[in-house]
Order: sequence, then C-alpha cells, then structure tokens
Amino acid sequence: MSSMNTRVRALLFAAAVGGLAPLPAFAVDAAQVPQGKQTKPGLYLDAREAHALKQQLGDRALFLDIRTRGEVSYTGMAATVDAHVPFLEHPPNAPWDEKAGRFKLEFNNDFEAEIARRLSAKGLGKNDPLILICRSGDRTAKAANLLAEQGYAKVYTVIDGFEGDVAKEGPDAGKRVVNGWKNAGLPWTYKLDKDKLYLPRP
Repeated sequence: MSSMNTRVRALLFAAAVGGLAPLPAFAVDAAQVPQGKQTKPGLYLDAREAHALKQQLGDRALFLDIRTRGEVSYTGMAATVDAHVPFLEHPPNAPWDEKAGRFKLEFNNDFEAEIARRLSAKGLGKNDPLILICRSGDRTAKAANLLAEQGYAKVYTVIDGFEGDVAKEGPDAGKRVVNGWKNAGLPWTYKLDKDKLYLPRP
C-alpha cells in the first residue's frame, strides 16, 4: 500500500469517526503522477475525487482555486470552490515571456497570508485539509510544496486541474479535452462570487 493511500485512508477514517459517511476509494496511484505534478505531501486527487472529498468534508476542508484572476474571469471556476487565491499573477503592464509563450507571471506575495485568512475565517488551521486546483495540476504541485514547507499538513492537489491536460494526438491534439473538472462534467460556473475572489489589498 502506497504512503499516499495510507494517508487518504487515515483521513477517511477520521472523517467517518467524525460522523461522516465513508468516501469512495481513491484511484490515483502516486507512482503514476507525472514528475512535474508530484508533491512533498504526496496527496493526489483527480477532479471527481476532489469533488467527492469536498462534498463529504464540507466546511472541514478548504477548497482553493489558485489560478490567475484572468483565468477565473474568462474560463469560470468550480462551483464548490471556497475561495480564489492566485499562486501566480500577471504584474501591472506584464511584459511578454518569450520562453513561456505568454504574458509574464510572478509569484503572488500575498499567497500564504491570504490562505491563512481564508482558513481562519472558516475556523480551520494548518492541520485541516486544503484542496488545491489550478488549470492542469502543475501550479498546484508547486503551491503544495511551498505550503508543506510552511507546516500545512494535509495539502491535496487536483492532478488534472480545472481544464485538464492537453491531448497529444488525434483531432483534438493541443486542446484540453483529456480530463479535468470541466471535462468530467462537474459543477462549474462563469458567474463569480465576489466574496470568494482574491482582491489585492492596498
């Protein structure tokens, strides 16, 4: 049994003891997670599992969308997300990043502080489950590693993200149609809730 499965089963047991019904068994095999999506906590969920875990734990877990404000504005977000806290953001008048082929992104210096605020508002702390989702699972891996270094004990990453991975071949090559929250038919919306959104502080 992998250490990931051991941790997940321990959480499920704790949830059951707390009066919650058991969740379906998680299918993500840590050994199959691409290197760029692997994390120090080693806690991985696919989109369907993330939805199930949040439904099961409710306010006992904080579900965070860590994409940029532009992404949530134009592609929507999961309906069950508790808050939007960007890990990276476009700086003012962002220049073009030739290497990445997009406008430059920078680390959001308010990332950790905003997560702490969101946890506190729910009466949660560093030992409570955090579920992170980005576009396709790469940024959440980096964010999970950072949070683990700061003492967060249960940081889950949604390895296929909100839009999913890019198809490598066939008529849909280059499109995000492989997996992810949207492609799984899970609830999402273009209608954004201001109270959930990240608003930079002066």
